[in-house]
Amino acid sequence: MSKTTVVVGAGVVGAAIAFELQKRGRQVTLVDRDQPGLGASFGNMASIAVSEFMAVSRPATWKKIPRWLLDPEGPVWLRPSYAPKMTPWFLRFVLAGRPSRVAEIEAAGASLCVRVLDDLTPMLDAIGARDMLTDEGCLAIYETEAEFAADRDHIALMENYGFAHRVLTGKSIRDLEPSLAPHIAKAVLLPANRSIRDPYQLVLKLVEAFRQAGGVFVSGEVERVDRHGGGGADIILAGGTRLVASDVVLAAGVRTRFLAAGLGEPIPLETERGYHTQIMAPGISMRHSIIWPERAFMVTPTAGGIRVGGNVELAGLDAAPDYRRARVLVRHAQRALPGLKAEEASEWMGHRPAFPDTLPIISASSRVPGVWYATGHGHLGLTYSATTARLIADMMTGGRPPVDMAPFSITRF
Repeated sequence: MSKTTVVVGAGVVGAAIAFELQKRGRQVTLVDRDQPGLGASFGNMASIAVSEFMAVSRPATWKKIPRWLLDPEGPVWLRPSYAPKMTPWFLRFVLAGRPSRVAEIEAAGASLCVRVLDDLTPMLDAIGARDMLTDEGCLAIYETEAEFAADRDHIALMENYGFAHRVLTGKSIRDLEPSLAPHIAKAVLLPANRSIRDPYQLVLKLVEAFRQAGGVFVSGEVERVDRHGGGGADIILAGGTRLVASDVVLAAGVRTRFLAAGLGEPIPLETERGYHTQIMAPGISMRHSIIWPERAFMVTPTAGGIRVGGNVELAGLDAAPDYRRARVLVRHAQRALPGLKAEEASEWMGHRPAFPDTLPIISASSRVPGVWYATGHGHLGLTYSATTARLIADMMTGGRPPVDMAPFSITRF
């Protein structure tokens, strides 16, 4: 094959990067072990979560972790057999919670979030998919005043960075979302936190537009990235096929860690396994997505039904799914939405790629010229997809990115 830019990973981030680079005149090959969109992008919560840049590691979180880990229905579950492998990642997680580091992480996250809709809407327009972005926002809900007070840091952070929100009580909550239970005491409307009507279909539309512009999709397992003697790298697929590349972008989710290790730059990338239940006969309708911060789950009208998801399970790539986690989330959702029925439902588990400081890597390789990374977006892969594509394309084509890229460099590890 003639020299080309190879993007590894056909989730929403990789597909957006491939589309953006192809649009800018590059010849691009997109590679994935599966068909496009069948990884974490298939089952995400369809949220454009522009207000969710709060650093996860902080003293308030540390206090909750022991209770969460001991609660079989809590929002975080660590499989005991996987605990030794998680220890180095946890140590980095704790270090990321130092007050000075928290401020840096949140400033970096806000610099991406403030751009999200400005980058996303042109991408949707370019692929004829503007109608996939909803007009409605998200409601964060609180059962008690104590829950609301516990989330005050998040609200203060939004205020500090100028993200719009509105506190609601009583009847005003039900006026916006009649299906919510009367015992929900408070809610915060996040008007910019929109949703995608079907995130899997969005990936398919991106890849279709990419192909129509001359891009090539190759289905194959990437075994390794081969460095050239004078810089640059090629992609080697299972079976020995070599994709000759002028540049390589590694956007393969958590599996990027194996490719990075092969290039001599290991990265602390872990999988936060998440679950959802897609309900096609829910018995209710919803205008907004809802998130319950205390119980760490979300409900979104998407993909022709209502999706209930969330949770963090730390168990690695190979352990079998434990769909009890998904059923716990449905029970929590039914407390907030008493009319919700779990009929015509399917369950899913996927792997969110996460770094201990909650920031993605959007960066050139520190060791191999011509290799780039776009991974570790955690719960915000869909949210950051168009912005990541813009930033990677700017750096690769000699443009000046509109944000400071230092916080997202691979060298921070």
